[in-house]
Amino acid sequence: MPSSTVAQTPSLSTYLKSLKHNDIETSIELFISLLKRRQIKNARPCAIATINLLLRVVGESRIRDAQQLIERIREVGRRLVAAQPREMTVGNIVRRVLEAVREVAERDQDAANGGDSGSISMPSTPISGEPQRRPDYRSRFSEFTPLQGISTQPQDMYARAQAPGERPGTSSSFMDNVAQRPPMASSVASYAGQAPSTTSLFSILQQHPPGRSPFATPPTGTQSPALKSSPTRSEESGADKFDMKAEAINSIQDIQQELDDVDNEISEFAQDHIHNNEIILTHTSSHTVQKFLMKAASKKRKFTVFHAEAYPNNHLETYATIINGGSANSQDADERWKPLTSMGITVILIPDSAVFAIMSRINKVLLAPHTVLANGSIVAAAGASTIALAAKTHRVPVVVLSGVYKLSPVYPFDTDDLVEYGDPGKVVDFQDGEFMDGVDVVNPVYDHVDAELIDLYVTNLGGCAPSYLYRIVADHYRVEDIDLSAKAEAEVEGG
Repeated sequence: MPSSTVAQTPSLSTYLKSLKHNDIETSIELFISLLKRRQIKNARPCAIATINLLLRVVGESRIRDAQQLIERIREVGRRLVAAQPREMTVGNIVRRVLEAVREVAERDQDAANGGDSGSISMPSTPISGEPQRRPDYRSRFSEFTPLQGISTQPQDMYARAQAPGERPGTSSSFMDNVAQRPPMASSVASYAGQAPSTTSLFSILQQHPPGRSPFATPPTGTQSPALKSSPTRSEESGADKFDMKAEAINSIQDIQQELDDVDNEISEFAQDHIHNNEIILTHTSSHTVQKFLMKAASKKRKFTVFHAEAYPNNHLETYATIINGGSANSQDADERWKPLTSMGITVILIPDSAVFAIMSRINKVLLAPHTVLANGSIVAAAGASTIALAAKTHRVPVVVLSGVYKLSPVYPFDTDDLVEYGDPGKVVDFQDGEFMDGVDVVNPVYDHVDAELIDLYVTNLGGCAPSYLYRIVADHYRVEDIDLSAKAEAEVEGG
């Protein structure tokens, strides 16, 4: 008798179920296969799959030494990033997990040395005195990514080697003066976090206590859960053994919880940015944007939404979002949400070609990115660049809604490598063979939007300007983990 079992299409839900019974190596190879075949795609599904896989890698690993555990996570991360380099949230989550493991190892080492296990030591910020020379940047690209025009380390065109015997500040040229700057007040140095620093009046009037620098940290109470200290060593008695592995798992679970709560946390800022009688333009069927608008509607705000259809790659999901809520291909109840019209919001669907015509009536533009880059630019669904350019022409503010997990420490030196191209048959039917023989049809899935076209970012940590993102990068990533292909330095001893 034939089996009645129906084979399920590979997806995020089927992969998470397979993690429960497959061994680690099989789960890694399966995830790599799903990434290459684009059966798991987009930022959130890739981030959820990656954090669940790394949680199993750490949980079932017999490694007790911190450095060996870091090497294991880096090795898995290199394989995942090489499988699909344009899904940058995969590398972001790997780096976040590495940062969490390193922080746990440092707390363990501080406790073993009799120090405070809940703090991270850092050099004090120089407030006065001779300016220190800014370290030279390395310019090597990752060997594990085909995106040749993208680097995880910015190129400093002004930095040069100082001649022997030359004293700082004695150079007469402008370029020499630019090369000498005081270091940033950042607790976690990062290539992506290096930016021109300035002396703050606050730092002169108040000496901040040791720990994470307030200049590189969001306001109190808004820090990512993975950065909060939660040592497992007993404060009353030092006899308990510090379980580095268990503490690392707790930190990874904090990141996992952050992914679950990110949309709700972003939506809490809706009433600060959406006001009565506003006309808002949005794009694509983003869950983050929908929750943001619904939260504003629940606060009795009356406004109108113009929804660009995002043809030809996302228009079916956009139609389903406006009419029914949720995604057209979603079968999971937790991925569905109410349509905006059920909240009393007036929603008008427009073609992408009508964006410039109605932009003069728009008060605010909301965009949901695929990836946020370290310089403040974004990679978003095709059509976002046109919307941002039209908004700049009409002086309309552009607000980007994004979780911190989408923020990548990658600098885009060649934006063409960031653009992924989809099925050209969605633009022109292959049945039109005569027409197809005479033209080359391209279908870009994503657009690159420059930081100059963006006015504000709203993350789960709060609102910030594009120029502030490098500070958040410095808080969430370690310098030694920016380039996953580089040989790790053995600076962390076993926990």
